Amino acid sequence: MAQAMRPNSAGGLFATDGKPHPLQDTLLAVTLVLGLTAFVSAQFHHLHLLSSWTGLVGILTGAYGQWISVTTRERFGLILGLGLSAVGFFLGMAHGGLFGGVVD
Repeated sequence: MAQAMRPNSAGGLFATDGKPHPLQDTLLAVTLVLGLTAFVSAQFHHLHLLSSWTGLVGILTGAYGQWISVTTRERFGLILGLGLSAVGFFLGMAHGGLFGGVVD
């Protein structure tokens, strides 16, 4: 039971390898915030500009985060953010798109 006596030396909440990953953690947080914003704003037809743009940026941010991610926990959070961003983006595109309704 020697492992029970070892202190937790993890660098952060999402760094399971014991090393800090500030860029990956930042991309994870940004992707989750953009994904939540896109998903929630996609529920309202008149917010299609917000949902489509935040969804698009969230998809791009999450894709880059997946490319450079190191741990499984980072990838899990990025997939959640990517899914929310994609749903928000697609619903925003269905409600008017990236530029639709600007010039009425």
